[in-house]
Amino acid sequence: MQSREIKLILISFLGLIMLGSFLLLLPVSHNGTLGVIDALFTATSAVCVTGLIVKDTAIDFTLFGQSIILVLIQIGGLGYMTAVTFLTVMRKQKLAHRDRQLLKESLNYPGMKGLVRFLKIVFASIVIIEIIGTIVLTLRFWVDMPFLKALWFGTFHSISAFNNAGFSIFSVNLMSYRDDITINIIIPLLIILGGLGYMVIIEIFNFYKHKTNRISTHSKIVLYMSALLILLSMLILLSLEWNHAFKDMGIGSKLLASWFAAVNYRTAGFNTIDLSTLTDANLFFGTFFMMTGGAPGGTAGGIKVTAVALALIGTWYTLRGESNAHIFRRSISSYQINKSYAIIFLASIYVVVSTIILSEVEGLPFLRILFEATSAFGTVGVSTGNGGVLSYSALFSDAGKINIMILMLMGRVGVFAFTVVIVGKAIESRIKYSEGRIIL
Repeated sequence: MQSREIKLILISFLGLIMLGSFLLLLPVSHNGTLGVIDALFTATSAVCVTGLIVKDTAIDFTLFGQSIILVLIQIGGLGYMTAVTFLTVMRKQKLAHRDRQLLKESLNYPGMKGLVRFLKIVFASIVIIEIIGTIVLTLRFWVDMPFLKALWFGTFHSISAFNNAGFSIFSVNLMSYRDDITINIIIPLLIILGGLGYMVIIEIFNFYKHKTNRISTHSKIVLYMSALLILLSMLILLSLEWNHAFKDMGIGSKLLASWFAAVNYRTAGFNTIDLSTLTDANLFFGTFFMMTGGAPGGTAGGIKVTAVALALIGTWYTLRGESNAHIFRRSISSYQINKSYAIIFLASIYVVVSTIILSEVEGLPFLRILFEATSAFGTVGVSTGNGGVLSYSALFSDAGKINIMILMLMGRVGVFAFTVVIVGKAIESRIKYSEGRIIL
């Protein structure tokens, strides 16, 4: 991981946020008054594909303002540096080595070979998936509204879902569609595809088309962990809310509500139920799923499922007294496992410290703040709400909102990369000391 490239990627996100904030502050973009901090918060949430809102996207922003938010989501989901590089490739200009290095870091691509071809396939995949999502959602919304309006709503929600943003131009998000089969299938499917990562999507497609004869260890870990986390989240939601938040629902509605919430707990901020009605135990468990996030190289943030998987694998083999960890008949290096431990440790420190600061400054319930901070770091976007249609962050002071913005940016760039930018990359020493014996 090159510190200089990571800094440029971070600067690109910050530049995009500033530009987006400026455009949202234009009178043509919003209705009523819009403060600078609220504009910055909205732009940060869009660029970091989070979905936390302090202004009602449906009412407080005009069609032009909503379009700006959608563009920020699309560029933020892909990555500004990736988008710029793609335009360079389309102009048939040769990429310099530094541009390739930036693209590699932005896409979390493992090497330089085939990088440009991979970028083209990524863009083609994004266009195809979002168009299919738009068509299906437009047809569904057309039942409830005129075609042109349905087309806009279908386009907005398709792009927002695939990029794991969770922004909605319904004031009550998707709560009106709690029992709708189409919405409960298409939106989660788009979220899952965006959260798997481009490498996994393309690899699965190539395997299906017999262009490759095996699925890589990375993709297997992402697929198994994603399925396990969604299933586990569903079971926890159902067990804790069956006679609480879900008590007035039928069995079918309970299953749909838990499925939709479980998928969004991981990576996106859509909701079909009022999360403020969930038990404290459920909110607490939700922080673990939100911290995990999605897969590397996708549109989701958080620790990443691969880091959690490697930490679990490393712990398992340590408990068994084995030094050589492996999975799917492939060995895992101790460096990767140690890096996973470091990522989880750093992420926990950042979220806990931010939560404590927010709790002291804002004077609001600790668990609700922890849930909001974790949602921001995981770039998830689900929230217990401010008592209305806005996120819990709407109750925070300007300082509190800035704290949440930092967490969103950290989660989008990556906690390890963000830390490397702050402290710099260590220079490996050639001096080797004798091993010290420490009792654990």
